[in-house]
Amino acid sequence: MQVKENFEIKPLTTYKIGGVVKKVYFPETLEEFTEVLRELDNYIVLGSCSDVLFSSNGYSGNLVVTTEMKNFEIRGTKVIAECGVKDPLISQKVAEVSLSGLEFLIGLPGTIGGAVYMNAGAHGQCIADTLVSCCLFDRETKEVVYMQNSEMDFSYRHSLLHNGRYILLSAEFELKKASQEDIKELMDRNLTFRKTIQPSLAKPNAGSVFKNPENDSAGRLLDKAGVKSFETPTVKVWDKHANFIINKGGATSEDILEMMVKMYEAVKQTYTIELRPEIIFIGDKTKKEEELCNILYRTKTQK
Repeated sequence: MQVKENFEIKPLTTYKIGGVVKKVYFPETLEEFTEVLRELDNYIVLGSCSDVLFSSNGYSGNLVVTTEMKNFEIRGTKVIAECGVKDPLISQKVAEVSLSGLEFLIGLPGTIGGAVYMNAGAHGQCIADTLVSCCLFDRETKEVVYMQNSEMDFSYRHSLLHNGRYILLSAEFELKKASQEDIKELMDRNLTFRKTIQPSLAKPNAGSVFKNPENDSAGRLLDKAGVKSFETPTVKVWDKHANFIINKGGATSEDILEMMVKMYEAVKQTYTIELRPEIIFIGDKTKKEEELCNILYRTKTQK
């Protein structure tokens, strides 16, 4: 297992933003992962760093990155995948054996761990639809436990993992047989939509900035509030979809947070709706970042 000290996290994040992390662990097996989690008291676990904004101020603690944990197994219609398996990879692999249910993962830049954490979804599919059970690490007892779908508290962009007690080790899914033509058509539709509407990672971003309010679209509200014109020397709102912020180059986490607050306030003033961030802020906050996060997340302990 690789362990790196004073590691610059910026290259690993899709935003290409982030400072120096005191210590980073890269476990390659479930055994190494659980061993590290048992040894450490304070740590943050990340996968592809695709749905996060990492502080330019860095992080003075321990970070565990799961992307080297790539094992998965297909048994009939069942799929078991470790938390570090890339979403597009598992989508492609199950498609090759005519299994349907994970087509939406083809366009997501994250890992299974992040997908379960966020109950990721798109185009009428989501993780909760096919997930059977999870193998989890309990941070309180430091033991490995198993939970069924019904125990995972799934809702829109939410799961039990948000309470901070449990960390996903692996997940089991039950998929359905379907024709490869139908599967490919759905995957192609997902990819076409993302390429048409959403920025590629060639324009550094972290995906949707805000969650959709109930029965509405954050992108629609932001668009109507006029945020597509919002731009600074380092960041801009994506001109094809108002719920994305692009790092034009050299942006800091503070730059992104300031743009998020500006977007949030535009919608609040126009519709009296307070959007909630989908992007998760991680790291040691500056005083200014603390103030901005308190507006956006309305909590001082957001990680």
